[in-house]
Amino acid sequence: MNNLSQQITQLRRDYVSQPFDESHAAENPFAQFQRWFEEAMRAEQPDAEAMTLSTVSHEGRVSARIVLLKGFDERGFVFFTNYDSRKSRELAEHPQAALTFYWHTLNRQIRIEGIVGKASAEESAEYFQTRPRGSQLGAWASPQSDVIVDRAELEKRLAEVEERFKDGEIECPPFWGGWRLQPVQLEFWQGRESRLHDRIVYTTQNGVWRISRLAP
Repeated sequence: MNNLSQQITQLRRDYVSQPFDESHAAENPFAQFQRWFEEAMRAEQPDAEAMTLSTVSHEGRVSARIVLLKGFDERGFVFFTNYDSRKSRELAEHPQAALTFYWHTLNRQIRIEGIVGKASAEESAEYFQTRPRGSQLGAWASPQSDVIVDRAELEKRLAEVEERFKDGEIECPPFWGGWRLQPVQLEFWQGRESRLHDRIVYTTQNGVWRISRLAP
């Protein structure tokens, strides 16, 4: 074992947190998510909206990356991306995915599993118009997940779309939009002392949410 590996084995901390049990859990998982998300923002958790999106390819290979939550309600959790990207291709082939939030300031993790579908074109266009102009231009310029020769190629494409739109309004690209994950299971994890963490899971059956506790 090399020195770095030895150092890694010694990396640990105890999670000192308030208990989280069934009596503290909201009946509705979306209400519970909102409660924890608001607490994360009050705690000034950096990038509280960042979440790991896990997808699977047609070969069964799992991949994961960070995306940003841009809205949620009882229909599900929404993020936006290029529909030609690897993540979108995998979601189109296998419309099931998982989301993971980790908020270290509160020793909390939320895992969400569910079915994925595209947001409406109207919803995508409405959100696109809220983006900074540079991000709008970037959406048009980047052939997301494709191999490119170098950075200069990307900058050339950006210059071309800047010239195309000049100072006018930038419309939402037809190859760009939202995905919505409708959950079938949500797990709320609260780190506790001695690794005896609290894990409260919501599962749905016939439209009714059931609350259970899992062993850490």
